[in-house]
Amino acid sequence: MNTQEKNRKLARRKQRVRKSVVGTSDRPRLNVFRSRAHIYAQIIDDLRGHTVAAASTLDESLRQSVKSTGGIEGAKAVGKLIAERAKAAKVSTVVFDRGGRLYHGRVKALADASREGGLQF
Repeated sequence: MNTQEKNRKLARRKQRVRKSVVGTSDRPRLNVFRSRAHIYAQIIDDLRGHTVAAASTLDESLRQSVKSTGGIEGAKAVGKLIAERAKAAKVSTVVFDRGGRLYHGRVKALADASREGGLQF
């Protein structure tokens, strides 16, 4: 399977997941994007089109403390950071959007760490 085919299949899975997952003001969407080298998380209010909180392995505070930004350790650190930033923005419950990726590995590590940090989904 070539790269174009993989990207097409990922886009279809992402579209299928996004049909049923909508973030509101009461319960915004926790969106996860994973690349080979980094992982990104955003809490988004879809009705207003507003990003409430964001965190990634590119944040200066994480780059110094995390040894590997592309692994599970980096994903756990981003999960804890997004939970802290969500608490600061007074968000406690979210809807999880895995972005078409399977719920395992780095995506699961981020979700578990954000749950430990206090987010509910």
